[in-house]
Amino acid sequence: MAQQNICQHIKDLTTLQVADELVCEICIKNHGTWVHLRTCQTCGITLCCDDSPMKHMTAHYHETGHPVISSAQPGERWLWCYPDEVFAEY
Repeated sequence: MAQQNICQHIKDLTTLQVADELVCEICIKNHGTWVHLRTCQTCGITLCCDDSPMKHMTAHYHETGHPVISSAQPGERWLWCYPDEVFAEY
C-alpha cells in the first residue's frame, strides 16, 4: 500500500477481490443504472458507488458491516475503509 496512515482493516487484507463482471449486480437485476463500480473486499460483490442513483455499495456496507471496498473501474487502484474513513492507493 502506498499510504503510511492506513487502518487495520486495510492492513489485514491479504488478497485483493476483483470484479467478475463490470456491472452492479443489484442494478442488473432491477434494470437500474450506475456511474462507477466498487468491489467489496470481504465478500467480492461488485455494486454501484455513491454517485449512482441507488448507492448499492454503501447500502451493502450498512447491511453487512464489510469495511473495505476497492474501485472496480479500469485503471483505478484504490481502497476505501468505511468505518475508519481511510483512502489508500495500491
